[in-house]
Amino acid sequence: MEKNIALALILTTLAGLSTTLGSLLGLVVRKPGPRFMSATLGFSAGVMVMVSFVELLQSSIESIGFLSANFGFFAGILGILLIDFLIPHEYVGHKDRAGKQSDQRLLRTGLFVALGIGIHNFPEGMATFVGTLKDVGLGVSIAVAIAIHNIPEGLAVSAPVYAATGSRGKAFLWSFLSGLAEPVGAGIAALFLIPFLTPTLLGWILAAVAGIMVFISFDELVPASRSFGQEHTAILGVIFGMAIMSLSLWLLK
Repeated sequence: MEKNIALALILTTLAGLSTTLGSLLGLVVRKPGPRFMSATLGFSAGVMVMVSFVELLQSSIESIGFLSANFGFFAGILGILLIDFLIPHEYVGHKDRAGKQSDQRLLRTGLFVALGIGIHNFPEGMATFVGTLKDVGLGVSIAVAIAIHNIPEGLAVSAPVYAATGSRGKAFLWSFLSGLAEPVGAGIAALFLIPFLTPTLLGWILAAVAGIMVFISFDELVPASRSFGQEHTAILGVIFGMAIMSLSLWLLK
């Protein structure tokens, strides 16, 4: 049991910190242009939407049933909507993209994506941890799937932060922190939730996270992607992100 706990923590850490690989990819491009930013943000939206509907919500339905899962899904949407009202933020406006205000808005976009991904990674960390305790092979499969998901997510965090600040260190840091939520989730599961973390509770968590990610995609990422004046690039990015996630999930079945 103790060996499985150590392995579970290691697998979860590696999966979560795979966001740094995506961050490094984003930093390869020194001055991201409008087309690159539009495609990156659209790609991230496609990834999040596909993961939410195909993986998170579906897993929740299998755990707690269709009605309860959808209730949790919309509860997640309402929760993040309330946060959006209490802590308003603006999109990347294409009227003043070149100015200082644009940089600040672009930075907020990147940090909001990092927050959303961190929220997403937290229950994923718990899922990887619990899955490894149940069966090592299952835990490895979950960790690999999550690692593949996290690479484009790290890219989506680092690219706007780097474009806004010009700092590779800050871009890498925020991408790193978003992935760090995953081993933190595993650690909390190890310390506090193992006696209470039933499939039912995890199902509710996954449904709510799916709602949060869908809201972020449609309310923040897609409008921000289109604000660069690259409408076709934005939608192609969304489609490509969904296609890549579909392919990765199929390969890991």
